[in-house]
Amino acid sequence: MRIDLHNHTPRCNHAVGTMNEYVEQAIQKGIDIFGFSDHAPMSFDPKYRMSLNEADEYEKEVKELADKYKDQINILLGYEVDFLPNYLEERILQAPVDYLIGSVHFIPKDSNLWGFDNPEFIGEYKNADIDKIWQDYFDAIEAMAKSGLFQIVGHLDLIKVFNFKPKKDVRLIAQKALEAIKKSGMAIEISSAGFRKPVGEPYPSKELLEVAYELDIPITLASDAHAPQQVGQNMSSIETLAKEIGYDKVAVFRQKELELLDF
Repeated sequence: MRIDLHNHTPRCNHAVGTMNEYVEQAIQKGIDIFGFSDHAPMSFDPKYRMSLNEADEYEKEVKELADKYKDQINILLGYEVDFLPNYLEERILQAPVDYLIGSVHFIPKDSNLWGFDNPEFIGEYKNADIDKIWQDYFDAIEAMAKSGLFQIVGHLDLIKVFNFKPKKDVRLIAQKALEAIKKSGMAIEISSAGFRKPVGEPYPSKELLEVAYELDIPITLASDAHAPQQVGQNMSSIETLAKEIGYDKVAVFRQKELELLDF
């Protein structure tokens, strides 16, 4: 069973290609269950997400594609939601979707919110205490899990995107966040997107996945595609990683209900 639940559309303003092209690529790659989970609207950093008045049309288009391609592939509907408590949109949290991916792309820094994975702001790492920013990031992941609003954790250790690694054991930094994820019933995505970034490895690291496995946290799979050719990229590598750790099932969500399927 080949699954890819994290994929974007041009509505987010930083992805390219038509939605049909994403689906056609997924079919070509042998993906059985494919999910659109574009960046959810909110009144923060609007240039990197769809507007709220586009949500209805986005949901309608995904459902139309699901019907159009139903004999070739199973298409699910989701959103990737930035966990910024003061900006969350109730319309999105209550949307009739299969799942919501909760992600952290911003952490507090100098009384502002820092988009730490945006190359535009990479210079901020020079002035940062690396262990502190890693801890701040995982504190945000912990709070996101405790909110109970989401089904999937997006790219769990995204903070490593530019290959700035902590001195402290990452398993200790992430322990409380992983325990909160377990308690919440969420799944963690193994994302191949890290192979396209300076860090050159999947999210999360093998070390964190081993802890997740020990905690019996389910996993799902993702490419986080922002272009059709990125759909399903390096899926074999992350499937192999999951199996090496011991996972033999992969999670999907339908109407926010968990299903565990054999690989």
